Amino acid sequence: MEDRSNLALGIRRSAEMAAVFMIGDGLLGMLQPQRHIELWRSDVGAVDALVRPFAGRPRRRRAYGALQLGAGVLLASVLKR
Repeated sequence: MEDRSNLALGIRRSAEMAAVFMIGDGLLGMLQPQRHIELWRSDVGAVDALVRPFAGRPRRRRAYGALQLGAGVLLASVLKR
């Protein structure tokens, strides 16, 4: 029984870390979109593909940041229950 309890705790903690990442990344993307985009540009195609849609489009990155922020807060609030 303790193993299940530890597994459940680990899952909740992982979800909490995801929420914290989403909130922080969203906030930085809203406040400093150009700097944040430039930081994540990469020679690795898969990584750059995630950032490329926002290059030269700070308003798009801000909107996505607001979405991330909201999703992170929603995830954290669901974990509260």
